[in-house]
Amino acid sequence: MTQQSLTEAQWDIAHAIAQTLVKENTDVNELGKAIAYLRATNATSRFFKYLKVLVMNGRQIGHSSKTTDYYRSIDKACSDYLGRVEDAHTMLQILGWVSRLMRYYKDAGVPIGEIATPSITPVESPRQQEIAKVIEKHKFTVDQALEATVSKINGNKVTYTILGTIKLTEKEPKKASSLQEGQIVHVKVVSLKEDGSIKSVKFSD
Repeated sequence: MTQQSLTEAQWDIAHAIAQTLVKENTDVNELGKAIAYLRATNATSRFFKYLKVLVMNGRQIGHSSKTTDYYRSIDKACSDYLGRVEDAHTMLQILGWVSRLMRYYKDAGVPIGEIATPSITPVESPRQQEIAKVIEKHKFTVDQALEATVSKINGNKVTYTILGTIKLTEKEPKKASSLQEGQIVHVKVVSLKEDGSIKSVKFSD
C-alpha cells in the first residue's frame, strides 16, 4: 500500500471509511457504483443527494434485502468523513483508495479494532489551500480598497478575482453592463467571514 496522491489527513479518512464499511459488511461493488456516479457528474453536492436517493429507494432498486443497508452505510460514512470536501477530484481520489482498502481488509483478513477518528476531518482542496495562504499573508478589513479582475459577467452578477486567487460573485445592477471581462477595477470590502477572509465586496469608483 502506498500513499500516492493522498495527504496524511486524506489517507486517514480513506482508512476510516474503509474500516467502517468492512465492519458493516458493505458490498464494495455498491461503493463502486457510487464512485462511478461521482466520476460522471463531477459534483460533490449531487453525489451526496444521489446517496440519499439510493437509501430511500434501496428496496426498489436493490438486488437483495441487504442492499438498502449497504446504501445506508455508504451514505453515513461519506457524510461523516467527506462532508467538508468540496473538490470532486479530491473526493474521487479518497474513495478510490477506500475501494482498494476495503478489499485489502477483507481479503487479507486484517483485524479491525476501534476505528480512530481522523485528527484532521476537513480535507482542503489545492484551491482551498491556496486561498488559505493568501488569507495568512493579507489582513483584510471592512471598507478596504482592493484591485480586482472582472473574470465573469452573467446578467447583473459580476465575478471578481482578487489577488489572483479569491473569487467572489456579487450583484452589480448599476455597473455590470458597463464592465468587461478581463477588466481591472477597484472593489471595496463590504464584510468579512469569521476566519478573516472576504465575504463580500462591491465595485468602487
